[in-house]
Amino acid sequence: MIEENKQQESARPCLILAIETSCDETSAAVVEDGRIIRSNIISSQIETHKKFGGVVPEVASRQHVESITRIIEEAVEQAGIALEDISAVAVTQGPGLVGSLLVGLVAGKALACSLGVPLIGVHHIAGHIYANRFAQELEYPSLALVVSGGHTELVVLEAPGKFKIIGRTRDDAVGEAYDKVARALGLPYPGGPHMDRLALSADGAVQLPRAWLEPDSYDFSFSGLKSAVLAALNSARMKGLDLAADHVARGFQDSVIDVVTEKAMRAARAYGAKQLLLAGGVAANKGLRQALGARCGKARLPLIAPSLELCTDNAAMIGAAAYLKWERGEFASQTLKAEAVLSLEDWSVQ
Repeated sequence: MIEENKQQESARPCLILAIETSCDETSAAVVEDGRIIRSNIISSQIETHKKFGGVVPEVASRQHVESITRIIEEAVEQAGIALEDISAVAVTQGPGLVGSLLVGLVAGKALACSLGVPLIGVHHIAGHIYANRFAQELEYPSLALVVSGGHTELVVLEAPGKFKIIGRTRDDAVGEAYDKVARALGLPYPGGPHMDRLALSADGAVQLPRAWLEPDSYDFSFSGLKSAVLAALNSARMKGLDLAADHVARGFQDSVIDVVTEKAMRAARAYGAKQLLLAGGVAANKGLRQALGARCGKARLPLIAPSLELCTDNAAMIGAAAYLKWERGEFASQTLKAEAVLSLEDWSVQ
């Protein structure tokens, strides 16, 4: 009888209730076996923060508090399960805004404790990378190009859940640079999507520099490019001229895409990557997707990218990454802390 119960338990799917509150999206999801999204509820705060021109941490935290219970209930209901069916609770541990992280962490701890199930802390960027698993099964070694508002990194995945960062931004992240240039052009927050649309429709481009850094470096730098845009705008205004916003957007985006695609392709060759994974909020950028698709096609390197709704912060990606820990029994205790700065390499599975 005991052996029969064990077999029945092992035959049940693993249902992870995942929570994501690292910045300004409150999200909860139910993910089955790390690959099937049973539900993925996302409550965005963009309209709230738009009037401030960016995310206000204290406001974000308060909105998470107001939304988290309702979002979790909706996720469970949409998944068609009961809370008692949950195998584990996963929550974003970091990096992110510490006040926002704490809201999700407290909710996750309470749920795991009350249900008597394991708690799994998840690295936010690991979630973005493993959102690709919903598109296609991953092969190793692979290379992830992470492009978001807070991160620009090249990450080698040596094996499932084994991360090695080989390149990172030395100053602004690419998404941050997009928003700053968009603000200079008078575009609404968040500026990235508006910049992308303008760039794709432009019939010309302002010529801007490319920051290649050292010949063998996989690092990035975008602060100089941002400064070059501001200098070009100021120079034109001093001459009584107005640069076309779409030409500025096209020049900026061309510079960003040239650098990140070239470095990603060079790294993929050097590390023998079987796939190139695109991850992060800027992974929704159409110009970047098109350029990477063309380069990968020529190199016969499969390009994997999440669906557009899974590029931005969401809890389904946290559930996908949490499954790596679930398989190995690597669970967190109730002393798990929210960490605004958290190493991806240290989070790697054991």
